[in-house]
Amino acid sequence: MAETKSYKSSTGVDSFYYGILGADDIAVSVEHVMFLQEIGVEMPQEITKASGDNRTAEMAVSAGDITVTGKFHKLPTEDKQKILGLEVVDGLTAMGSSDTPPYLAAVFAKTYEDGSREYVGLPKGIFTRPKIEGKSKEEGKVEFSSDEIEGQFMDRKVTGFTEEKSAIFGVDKKGETTNRDAIFMKVFGKAFPTGTAEPEGV
Repeated sequence: MAETKSYKSSTGVDSFYYGILGADDIAVSVEHVMFLQEIGVEMPQEITKASGDNRTAEMAVSAGDITVTGKFHKLPTEDKQKILGLEVVDGLTAMGSSDTPPYLAAVFAKTYEDGSREYVGLPKGIFTRPKIEGKSKEEGKVEFSSDEIEGQFMDRKVTGFTEEKSAIFGVDKKGETTNRDAIFMKVFGKAFPTGTAEPEGV
């Protein structure tokens, strides 16, 4: 029998999209943030054991909320305002103790050298305010800063699945978009946005 499994490891990440969730957990709109550098998704599980007669009688698994940490070359101010639910007055963005980040969904892609892509969909979560950092420029040396943001994601009812889910995965071979399109519909309730404008510098 021919081996059909893929053992190729991913070599990059891109295609970070988010959508603020409205009624029935349908995204109001889907936004693209370019220049994703790193992203980590932690999905903790803990095994609980019950014992008797000097041995393990039963085991069960409990799962915690998913923690997502994303690092970008630059997270545009407009996206911070939407993701964190910040108030904007006269062109000024403000943060305060009463800020209430909205629920949102997110999708990103892990890329492979053969052109295939693994899409990861996160159906419902909240991001929290990032640190504000700066560093003096050293003589004769240029270093670029980056923006990092962290959030937690929870289970949500997703069309087609019998149980609530907190992460969805799908792989497309080079040139294919079947699973990407399916994940966008299940996570955002909207089709993949075509004709996304690219910012200066691309």
